[in-house]
Amino acid sequence: MTKPLTIIGTMSGTAMDGIDVALLTTDGERLITPGCTAFYSYTPEFRALLRGILGGADAAAVAPVEHELTRLHLDAVRNFILTHNLQAEAVDYVALHGHTILHDPKNRRTWQIGDGAFLAKELGIPVVYDFRTADVAAGGHGAPLVPIFHAALAADLPGPVVLVNIGGVANVTFVGADGSLLAFDTGPGNALLDDWMLRKTGRLLDQDGAMAKSGTVDQARIDAWLADAYFQQPAPKSLDRNRFVPLLLEIDAMTTADGAATLAAFTAAAITTAAAHLPEVAKSWLICGGGRHNQAVMRSLQKRLPQVRAIDQLGWDGDFIEAWAFAYLAARRVRNLPISFPTTTGVPQPMMGGIVISVEARV
Repeated sequence: MTKPLTIIGTMSGTAMDGIDVALLTTDGERLITPGCTAFYSYTPEFRALLRGILGGADAAAVAPVEHELTRLHLDAVRNFILTHNLQAEAVDYVALHGHTILHDPKNRRTWQIGDGAFLAKELGIPVVYDFRTADVAAGGHGAPLVPIFHAALAADLPGPVVLVNIGGVANVTFVGADGSLLAFDTGPGNALLDDWMLRKTGRLLDQDGAMAKSGTVDQARIDAWLADAYFQQPAPKSLDRNRFVPLLLEIDAMTTADGAATLAAFTAAAITTAAAHLPEVAKSWLICGGGRHNQAVMRSLQKRLPQVRAIDQLGWDGDFIEAWAFAYLAARRVRNLPISFPTTTGVPQPMMGGIVISVEARV
């Protein structure tokens, strides 16, 4: 029997709000035992720095932000170990997703900042990082990478089932009754609404969807947006966080509430378009990620799709699925198991992903 690994997973998502940290014990296959979790928020000043390097156009500006991002991950993991009374020696690996500042698979480019070697040296714990580059270099989209973990979560559920992650970008994983996988980005998740709220109110998000619930949806506008070729494009497909940001200019004259309502409904409508690309009708749709807290998004999904519920109802904390997922992917890398597949990222063949940084005392 394969000895399970204890791994701390970290995730800095497209919402740019902070670092999710989660402990997982896993063999990288069917054994997944979730552990403690924590969230460490970024300061407004660091969020502004991070937002300023999206696209990676100014390489000189990226380096100091990457160093600060890595230092914040170092502080977060150290605090996590201390707060939860963990023994560093008992942690086999740390999984570092880093932060995506550029995603352009068409030109075989993807860029997640975060210095795995520095983190491993300072922690004294081996680190697995850079999960996407190999997939993109081989012709895949490098996203989404979470589907193999979604499949493990759904292994005992009656299928077919769809798991939806609503982060800055939303993505779906279809798990067939036979365990088959299909995954792709559906469109904007929280990114447009977060950017709208920051622009109009100075707040980072629409808390619980309160603003969106108070507004009126412009359905004609949504219908026009859904004519974008991306929504008809077959899977696999993936998106950069800022792909749909220009749409905000089209609604700039709207009230804050109406704009929020329209953007929340657009997120749900874009997710709904995924159903047309699935090989079978799903029995249920399980929602993960910060977007499931937005009641306007959830209500819109429940009107459009069958059996929509938050993954929390299965006993998993939907805020930390991605942090657990990258811990799981790290275990698969250590076990030399693939993390991406032709039906999830479009890579030509199943591929491993991630770089392992060892620590001398543990080699």
